[in-house]
Amino acid sequence: MIKLYHCVEARSFRPLWALEELRLPYQLHVLPFPPRAHAKSFLQLNPLGTIPLLIDGDTRMTESSAICEYLVARYGGGERGGPVAFVPNDADFGRYLNYLSFGEATLTFPIAIYMRYTRLEPPQRKLPQAAEDYRRFFFGRLRVMAQILETQDYLCAAGFSAAVLSRMAFSEIPFALTPRSGILPTSAFFGSAGDIAAATGASAPGLVMM
Repeated sequence: MIKLYHCVEARSFRPLWALEELRLPYQLHVLPFPPRAHAKSFLQLNPLGTIPLLIDGDTRMTESSAICEYLVARYGGGERGGPVAFVPNDADFGRYLNYLSFGEATLTFPIAIYMRYTRLEPPQRKLPQAAEDYRRFFFGRLRVMAQILETQDYLCAAGFSAAVLSRMAFSEIPFALTPRSGILPTSAFFGSAGDIAAATGASAPGLVMM
């Protein structure tokens, strides 16, 4: 059975959501954040001390967007449904790969700065202006996708894909960063409401068997 090591409000939400969309059986291990400091035995499984860690037989992966692509490519389609699996000759294959990486390479950095200086640092180290600057930076980077979503429901015309999962670094981000004007979070941030709710609910402390 697939095992996923996860922390609440972290990048590991991406593969957790993918597992729910694909209706795959899995074991979920929820760890305190950061596990390298608060769950040191985890270093025996992942010397980096980072999450996610996905174990599927002999396969071990630690990059959240790559895990989503792996799960969709290996287990997607057929009766399970879930996110669209793209192949190289699909018209939107290039766009799919671009936005699969966009969530991690382009969106996660401003989110990380915002989260650090609004939630994670002690009061004397919080930087409201830096947080506000990067909040605006985050939504500025979303504009390129907003242009696509003006004419279609998803980034890729074929439908909901792992590129959407990649845009979600944290389950609460679209709400925590709601802009005062301009781009608003759209339904294209999400797949099935039931699946994202199940993924969020599965993040309770301890080990969850699915």
